[in-house]
Amino acid sequence: MWAVVPVKEFAGAKQRLSPVLAAADRARLYALMLDRVLDALAAARGIDGILVVTNEARLQRRDVRVVADLERAGQSAAVTQGARLLAAEGHDSMLTVPGDLPLATAAEIEQVIAEHDRFTIVPSRDGKGTNALAVSPPDLIRFQFGDASFVPHCAAARALGLEPRILRLPGLGLDVDTPDDLALYRGFAPA
Repeated sequence: MWAVVPVKEFAGAKQRLSPVLAAADRARLYALMLDRVLDALAAARGIDGILVVTNEARLQRRDVRVVADLERAGQSAAVTQGARLLAAEGHDSMLTVPGDLPLATAAEIEQVIAEHDRFTIVPSRDGKGTNALAVSPPDLIRFQFGDASFVPHCAAARALGLEPRILRLPGLGLDVDTPDDLALYRGFAPA
């Protein structure tokens, strides 16, 4: 299974954290979280490769394949671009995760892979968003990421006659978008 990670340009990332972090601090935080996500994916058994869709020139990792984000139209468009590329190359499945899951672990990623059938979803901790989504084939559904994407993604699977496999995982469940998320992450972060 290939992983697709849509990555915003660091300078514009995490705007909702602007009340508590300066722009440079938001960029550093996002880069740190992204590295943790990529490290977890690279360490996970069952991940055949990592495709990053981005226009961030500072992303310097040899263990990922980087393609330019052609549309610059957000997470859904970037994931769609990655899914289409993987499908065209003949890959039969894909896992997508955003770059802002600082508590993601290889073990949780391996659990998603192990329990995956055709449509497996990990909701955000509030149950509204989609923090990880495994699909077979990569272009199985129309992606609809955003603050309340969990229900539309599940509905898209059901429209195809598939019952979503829902996994609630604490590491993959915490994405850092708001000051409350950041406070929660800092409560878990190692000293």
